[in-house]
Amino acid sequence: MSALVFESFLSTPEILAVFSQRAVLQAMLDFEAALARAQSAEGVIPAAAGPAIAALCEVGLLDGDAIVAASGRAGSLAIPLVKKLTEAVAQRDAEAGGYVHWGSTSQDVIDTALVLLSRRALALLDRDLARLTDALFGLADRHGDAPVLARTLMQPAQVVSFGFKLVGWIAPLVRARRRLHAAGRAALQLQLGGAVGTLAVMGDKGPAVARRVADALGLAQAPGAWHTQRDEIVSLACEVGVLVGSLGKIARDLALLAQAEVGELAEPSGAGRGGSSAMPHKRNPVAAMVALASAQRVPQRIATLLAAMPQEHERGLGNWQAELAETAGLYIGAHGALKALADVAADLQVDAPRMLRNIDALQGLVFAEAASMQAAQHIGKARAHAWLERLSQETVKSGRHLRELTLESLAADPSLADAVDADEMRRLFDPAHAAQHAIGVARPQLAALREQARALEAPWGGYIPAG
Repeated sequence: MSALVFESFLSTPEILAVFSQRAVLQAMLDFEAALARAQSAEGVIPAAAGPAIAALCEVGLLDGDAIVAASGRAGSLAIPLVKKLTEAVAQRDAEAGGYVHWGSTSQDVIDTALVLLSRRALALLDRDLARLTDALFGLADRHGDAPVLARTLMQPAQVVSFGFKLVGWIAPLVRARRRLHAAGRAALQLQLGGAVGTLAVMGDKGPAVARRVADALGLAQAPGAWHTQRDEIVSLACEVGVLVGSLGKIARDLALLAQAEVGELAEPSGAGRGGSSAMPHKRNPVAAMVALASAQRVPQRIATLLAAMPQEHERGLGNWQAELAETAGLYIGAHGALKALADVAADLQVDAPRMLRNIDALQGLVFAEAASMQAAQHIGKARAHAWLERLSQETVKSGRHLRELTLESLAADPSLADAVDADEMRRLFDPAHAAQHAIGVARPQLAALREQARALEAPWGGYIPAG
């Protein structure tokens, strides 16, 4: 129970409902209902048997707790489910009870159920990816030109624009959404092969039955059974993992920028949000925390899925079962991270004056490269570098601004004053001027990314679970 509490804390009610016991069993029953109807329509089983079976494929009519309790001993959730369904159907129609799960196998029902659940999970991810990117575009519209420090190796580097930083957040999200669409379309396929994947029990009606089942469930019809061909389903999972990595990058940046010593960004505050049980002044970045927690856990889940791919012959032993358990956890963690960031992104508080103060606090040292390269055009790179290096060292020792020392040095040396324009040098120390190149780089990228995002469809919008 405690593990479930901690899982809920890092996830969302929506995605937990997608992989709830009730939802998993109902997805399996949806497969059984579609299979029975398709087989009746194709004459594989008696015409009356299909509707009779389908009528009992409601999770509320079966003892779900008993099914789950028996699954460990049976080695599969499908075995006790089919047994309970068969008993329920037989009580109403003895003949129909003999045709439950006809010609199918446990992996057919479980894999197809996993695909149906994954589609709902993808619908939630896609919705909130769109929300997050839209919110970040809004931040770029409002604050994109604000000068801000770029930091490399955790140290101040140069002045860029906040929009330039946002490009680094948005671009991977737009690409992730596009790749998830492609991977989802490839992976969301019906699994139906029977005992070893040949549909032998259904004879020449097997392909027609599979086509009807796929159509009924809104899934693609695979060329054949993919019982131990896990490349498509694991590729989709890997794309979810890459998305979580990109969310973790955003969360890491947000957490660092929200530190009180930096104070350039802050998550929205409100009653009960981000407080401390001991320190009244605290304002914790809880959305970033949730996303980072997911980014810590997801790589291990992906590693398990990849490790489970070498499956034995026509049915895996242990590896397929490990894959099932990790896949649910993957989606649960991914949606927790995504929704946490999507819920706060539009209301992130951007402190542009603090960004400027942080730039100014460095006494102009972040402009040393620009000043050196400007001077190099007139006095040579070696002399310019040595000049700015000496002035930078003096800035550190004296606590004075590099701009003032540079202008004083120019005025005191006629050879430098004749070669280097003082007004141009002064302009290089203006943060707004320094940010112009980054603005010029960021604006067209943001415009292109916005168009790419607008062009993306919502392929699973109709499968978002009702709230």
